[in-house]
Amino acid sequence: MTGGEQGSAGLEWRDGIVPVSTRFDDPYFSLADGLAETRHVFLAGNGLPDRLRDGFQVAELGFGTGLNLLALMMAWQGMGAPGVVRFTSFEAYPMAAEDMARALEAFPEARAVAGPMLEQWEAGARRLVLPGVEAEVIIGDAREALPVWGGVADAWFLDGFSPAKNPELWSEGLMRAVAGHTAEGGTFATYTAAGHVRRALAEAGFTVERRPGHGRKRHMTVGVMAGDAA
Repeated sequence: MTGGEQGSAGLEWRDGIVPVSTRFDDPYFSLADGLAETRHVFLAGNGLPDRLRDGFQVAELGFGTGLNLLALMMAWQGMGAPGVVRFTSFEAYPMAAEDMARALEAFPEARAVAGPMLEQWEAGARRLVLPGVEAEVIIGDAREALPVWGGVADAWFLDGFSPAKNPELWSEGLMRAVAGHTAEGGTFATYTAAGHVRRALAEAGFTVERRPGHGRKRHMTVGVMAGDAA
């Protein structure tokens, strides 16, 4: 779930259910309940869905199975508001559509709405048109792709593999690029509470806060971009 294809996702399946990256020796989602974790960390951590509106831009490091995109789509649809939310994800090692579908079977609620995403992904599309959401998955190393991205995010999902396993996606330089592509008052949320990640985000201009994590994870991290640092 880094920010390649660049390369394909090398997978093994834990208990036949959870996809684990052989490259980073890390699962793609929580062994407890990945959808619940997505909602706790990435949605609630960014104050969503309350902040969602037409034209709202979410950006993500690590597309993986597409679970976060589906959770966002369901949250926006649940609001019943008009308009389109935009979603941009950076992924270095894209997963095959059949593997994404297999992984999403663990979450019937998400799998039930995943058809359009999976069909477009299988056809080779990386710009995905979904109900109420327009998404783009940028394939390549985020350290190269993000600095030249033309967008500005209102909310970031920082969902790379563990900083201990995938340190490149949590480097000071990339965190500065995240900050440089964040709107005034924009936010980030991530499952990790690693000290060096929190420090890098704070030094990049975010006001950083540690919060209770999901399930067995004691802590997670959120932050907001101050007006004078945007």
